[in-house]
Amino acid sequence: MIDGLNSAALDRINGNGGNPKLTQNQSDELRESFLTMLVTQLQNQDPMDPMKNEEMTSQLAQINTVSGIEQLNDTLNGITQQMDAGKMLQASGLIGNAVLVPGNSVKVNVDDEGASHATPFGLELDTPAERVEISVRSKGGEVVYTEQVNNVSAGVQSFSWDGLNSDGEPLAPGDYRVSLKAFDADGEEMSAQSLNYAMVQGVTPANDDGDVRLDLGAIYGQVGIDQVKQIL
Repeated sequence: MIDGLNSAALDRINGNGGNPKLTQNQSDELRESFLTMLVTQLQNQDPMDPMKNEEMTSQLAQINTVSGIEQLNDTLNGITQQMDAGKMLQASGLIGNAVLVPGNSVKVNVDDEGASHATPFGLELDTPAERVEISVRSKGGEVVYTEQVNNVSAGVQSFSWDGLNSDGEPLAPGDYRVSLKAFDADGEEMSAQSLNYAMVQGVTPANDDGDVRLDLGAIYGQVGIDQVKQIL
């Protein structure tokens, strides 16, 4: 019976994902139940076949196991809370900063003097590329600008664009889409992830999974802090 109670207790303590499921009173009651059952077992044992010292030790070890697991879970829970607080502090430091996150959006603005400006964009490569072909399209899908960049290193690379079309004329303000294709020395297309510019406007506290979210505004929504590829 003690073995069965011990198994049930371990299940309740461990729960899902190792989070503590017992209150202090529940934990004390379980330990008291263990001891009560052990004493009852000793009182009602067969005098001709008494409990062996090894069995007694095993039963006591089970009680200590439950207590030890509970203390370990409490310790892990405290460490998790500290890690979540650290993530939140780290994320808060990004508020007001520009970042590159996965996406293919680029925005063109025109200043008071009529000059065009575009937000930066980026590319993430696992290995170096012999060349990268850049194409910018309007919302309607029309290609308005193309460029080729050679010998691009692996990792995250950022690019700037002046918001002019291929003929050097200013483009209308608005949202555009950038397409990036990377090729190796043999001319084979490589895996590449496009990145777009966004401003961090706020931070959402960690959820049950410990995931801190960055608020990038109405257009880009929220992303995990692990999605930030570069801080500009």
